[in-house]
Amino acid sequence: MKIHLLLFGITTDLLGTPSLEVDVPTDATISILKTQLLANYPQLENIDSYAIAVNEEYASDETLLNKNDLDAIIPPVSGG
Repeated sequence: MKIHLLLFGITTDLLGTPSLEVDVPTDATISILKTQLLANYPQLENIDSYAIAVNEEYASDETLLNKNDLDAIIPPVSGG
């Protein structure tokens, strides 16, 4: 199943694009997606942590992905 993944902040800089098309298994969870992302995009190891949002809400590692979800990588944010 293909999902569209939006990137923000440093993840856009690290991967050189504002979005990705990612092919994941039909029963993929956020945990599976994160493992797959690190395998395919080792540049993500350069940030301490990041969250995945599904349909504009932070998702847990057990959250199932669906084809028409709005998925995004949310990098750490600091302010001043």
